[in-house]
Amino acid sequence: MDHENVAASLAELGNSHRLSVFRFLVKAGHEGASVGDIQRELGIPASTLSHHLARMAKVGLIRQEKHSRTIICIPEYEHLEQLIGFLREECCAGVAG
Repeated sequence: MDHENVAASLAELGNSHRLSVFRFLVKAGHEGASVGDIQRELGIPASTLSHHLARMAKVGLIRQEKHSRTIICIPEYEHLEQLIGFLREECCAGVAG
């Protein structure tokens, strides 16, 4: 994962609502959760939630699948792992100076 992708993902997670949504979805597991379930659990208005979900999908934090009339949001665990890996990549490597 490159610097720009990491920065974009972290910027999206820097919003309190989006961070709450992402944490909720990670807890929901690989099956994800419906937009309605997210809305009920977190109390985010539908139009606002739609905006947040679109931004998260754009940077690859989640994907959305339509099942009949229900939209399911699924966290992209591989993206999360790459993001964490990028942040830990040079952990304790020291700085020459």
